[in-house]
Amino acid sequence: MKKLFILTGETSGDKLAASVINKLKTMNKDIEYLSVGGSYLSSIGIKSIFNLKEITYIGFTSVLLNIFKIRNKINKTVSDVIEFDPDILFSVDSPDFTLRVAEKVKKINPKIKVIHYVAPQVWIWREHRVKKFKKFIDHMLLLFHFEKKYFDKENISNTFVGHPLLEIHNKSKIDVSSIVKRDKKIISIFPGSRNSEVNVLLPILIDFVKMMNKKNLDYEFYFHATKENKKLCSNILNKENLPNAQIISEDEIKLKILSDSIFAVAKSGTISLEISNQGIPSIIIYKINFLNYLIMKTLVKVKFANIINIINNQEIIPELLQKECNSKEIYNTVRYLLIHPELMEKQIQLCKKTLNEIKSRSSSAQEAANILAKFIVS
Repeated sequence: MKKLFILTGETSGDKLAASVINKLKTMNKDIEYLSVGGSYLSSIGIKSIFNLKEITYIGFTSVLLNIFKIRNKINKTVSDVIEFDPDILFSVDSPDFTLRVAEKVKKINPKIKVIHYVAPQVWIWREHRVKKFKKFIDHMLLLFHFEKKYFDKENISNTFVGHPLLEIHNKSKIDVSSIVKRDKKIISIFPGSRNSEVNVLLPILIDFVKMMNKKNLDYEFYFHATKENKKLCSNILNKENLPNAQIISEDEIKLKILSDSIFAVAKSGTISLEISNQGIPSIIIYKINFLNYLIMKTLVKVKFANIINIINNQEIIPELLQKECNSKEIYNTVRYLLIHPELMEKQIQLCKKTLNEIKSRSSSAQEAANILAKFIVS
């Protein structure tokens, strides 16, 4: 029986990996699995060697403060992968964790094929990493066409599989009438998937909601949480007296709520693609501590945080970062856009045009599964 070890580092990677493995399971039932994963991989019967929460850190200072924990988890993971002796190590996103593990595994056992899904964003910073990847990655799965040139240059085998968030989904038919007040307009809010993000951004977003309520009570605010951070989000929100705000975490409900929204406020990240793909106008927010910001500013070589803005080299989706990421600026920006529907429509159309240019014609999960299937029998 062939073996495959799935290596993720946070919730988004866990979700991506589960979609791919679901496809692979229908293609080849004779595979044994083990993982570092979370609730999504667990839901399809994949055992994890430890809880994903134990390695989810963000920011340079957080990593430094947890350096010994991270090193121990990397070494423990490497040891367990070697003991499992898989034919393929399938690493997904979170390169600072997954690729460190992959590199060590490859040195110990070069026969294990390393396939990485979600190429590190070398076009944003640390392009020199590509030369290093060549030593231990057998195949790179790319989300965007424009990434190919970076890996082709170093003769790293790669395949463009497309971004899973850009695939066409049938509009959710799930009934949310029991939680949605039909007389109110919906604004979706995404405070992030990591606890460290939630702790920083959620209080700011709650103050934004309070400011909106002082002006107009015709809105219903839905905070989109992950299954992992729902409790944290609820604990923070429950301390506030906000009758028109609630937490949702179930994927189908979140998709339905988003598709019915008139606007979204989201933490910078891949969720912005899903929002744009649904044709919902939005703004992007993000804030890290000042030391992390200074370090990142010296390393990052792009002007924008959002992928759509980066591709177009202009701010199509407004970005409120660092000192601009405060409740007053968020309120002013959202209110301005809401009273100028022509600006929201322009954003929607420009995003649609950009997304059409970078979409895959097929399923990202299926394309990734096809590559895994080829390697597993080779």
